[in-house]
Amino acid sequence: MSHTYVSELIHCVFSTKQRRNLISPETQPQLWAFLCGIARNNGFKALMVGGTENHVHILLSLPATMPPAKAMQLVKGASSHWMNEKFKSEFAWQEGYGAFTVGISQKTNTIAYIQRQAEHHRNRNFEEEFLAFLKKNGVEYDPNQVWG
Repeated sequence: MSHTYVSELIHCVFSTKQRRNLISPETQPQLWAFLCGIARNNGFKALMVGGTENHVHILLSLPATMPPAKAMQLVKGASSHWMNEKFKSEFAWQEGYGAFTVGISQKTNTIAYIQRQAEHHRNRNFEEEFLAFLKKNGVEYDPNQVWG
């Protein structure tokens, strides 16, 4: 075979530093579009972006040459810089993130989940949601270190 073919969908979740409400509803569409542009400019795709005032969900489609850690470094670094330049704020993302694989059969459901973030968070805060993701995906974690 002369080419490499990869289908790698990753649902990434990360929050603002200290989960502060730094992403106003008015800013969100601009930031979501900017995050898509970062992906496009770096050779991968953001299939859906959404979130709330204190966190973001991104469904990424990564090529074989792009490790999730590199994609997150590019997305978080460029968007933090952009937020500070554009809005003259002291914006920062948390240091870590969650990255969860998504099978192609779950792509549509994951997109719908990301689109409904505002509605979803009327009943559950980010901390509860993130811990549920860790448990659902079988990720071992130390409860004392998650929010460090």
